[in-house]
Amino acid sequence: MFTDAQWKRIAPLLPSNAGRRGHPFGDDRRVVEGIAYRFRTGIPWRDLPREQFGPWQTVWKRHRRYAADGTWDRVLAQILAKADAAGKIDWAVSIDATIARAHQHATNTTRPEQDTGGRIESQESALARD
Repeated sequence: MFTDAQWKRIAPLLPSNAGRRGHPFGDDRRVVEGIAYRFRTGIPWRDLPREQFGPWQTVWKRHRRYAADGTWDRVLAQILAKADAAGKIDWAVSIDATIARAHQHATNTTRPEQDTGGRIESQESALARD
């Protein structure tokens, strides 16, 4: 789970309940830790330990909402920016120049009729058209 120091960095980046209609959000830390636990372990949402993280539906809905409104993107961008400013990120990049070619029939696209000479397959003879 998150340490108190980690949570202090994350908590201010999450949306607040201010001006929000309906039922206010519950414990943000519990829900965000449930989201992190689910992705770290790879378990289905329904298998989240209820005692530790609350109802799986709440955790799933909050994750879905934060993904849709860009909250996760903003959290990641701000945490990366702060870590980069502190010199904690090594931006070494590895580039691979491998090329994987596919056969023309490996795609699911169709060719225009003028390329094939009409609706006849290129393997058929011209005599078969008559």
